[in-house]
Amino acid sequence: MTQQSIEQRIADLGLVLPEASDPQGSYTNCVKTGNLLYVSGKGPVAGLSEVPKGKLGREYSVEEGYEFARITGLDILAAVKLELGSLEKVTRVVKLQGFVNATEAFEQHPKVLDGCSDLMANVFGEKGVHARSVFGATSVRGNLPIIIDSIFEVEV
Repeated sequence: MTQQSIEQRIADLGLVLPEASDPQGSYTNCVKTGNLLYVSGKGPVAGLSEVPKGKLGREYSVEEGYEFARITGLDILAAVKLELGSLEKVTRVVKLQGFVNATEAFEQHPKVLDGCSDLMANVFGEKGVHARSVFGATSVRGNLPIIIDSIFEVEV
């Protein structure tokens, strides 16, 4: 029995990778050092006709935040594919770090970041299960609802 490719798994999940979003400052999307690929912070912007702006707990619900995190995960995967040429070169999702633009009273940050975490596990299986941290932020670039940066182990 042959193992299903990552690209096929993405298609089977009904997902489409957007064109990777461009950096929004003086930095690059990805830096590879040794067998680690660091992906700069991404938000829910790639492939959307309208970029969401606002805070979780005010403009957006936990469920909407989960979807924004999933969309952000697709942009992360698009950046990884652009950098490596293929998602097959990913050997492990190491870490996700989320910054949730939220009201002071908002407490569901982990449930929001689950949108990206679940995506990585669905796409990569066991090697998509990762370490992570999530923080509430009073402000993020562009007033996006979430920013996620990530680290991947890749083939050398």
